[in-house]
Amino acid sequence: MIIDIIKIVTDLFAVLLIFRMLLQLVQADFFNPLSQAVLKTTAPVVEPLHKICPTIRNLNTAALMGAIISKWLYYWIILASGKLIYLGIGAHFFVAIFDVLGLVTEIYFWGIVIIALASWLQALHHPHVRLLGEIVEPYLNPFRRIIPPIGIIDISSMVAIITLLMIQARLLPLLKSMLLQILS
Repeated sequence: MIIDIIKIVTDLFAVLLIFRMLLQLVQADFFNPLSQAVLKTTAPVVEPLHKICPTIRNLNTAALMGAIISKWLYYWIILASGKLIYLGIGAHFFVAIFDVLGLVTEIYFWGIVIIALASWLQALHHPHVRLLGEIVEPYLNPFRRIIPPIGIIDISSMVAIITLLMIQARLLPLLKSMLLQILS
């Protein structure tokens, strides 16, 4: 029970840190109330990490490292409770990296779904939806260039979602298992 609560808290904080990283990566509107909330919530972790993890172009490596450390901390808590086998410091760190990559695919998946629902409900002008659109559009643009709309129907979002699902269900677990075999 307590482990589940800790997992939820570390996952939510990692999502906030990834969201901050993505906001800076796409140079989203930082005056948006949601952006401001994310920046203020994650500042106590990101600001100290900036000293050792500088921003590279638009990539906030401090926020990314904070998300990885958040997930890594969860594995250390499970190890301390005796519910996980110790694989080595590096192995759990790499598992945390793959967990963060999985969270990135989740953010994009749900972002596309929310944008699609908002377009059907005529709610694309809501500030939170616009902000989410700023994050999701750079991912969707290559699909839109390759797949033309069929009449008034744009199936590029569906193909983008299927691609995310394949990455999450097939590619990430395969790479994760290969890496764990190498580290074991």
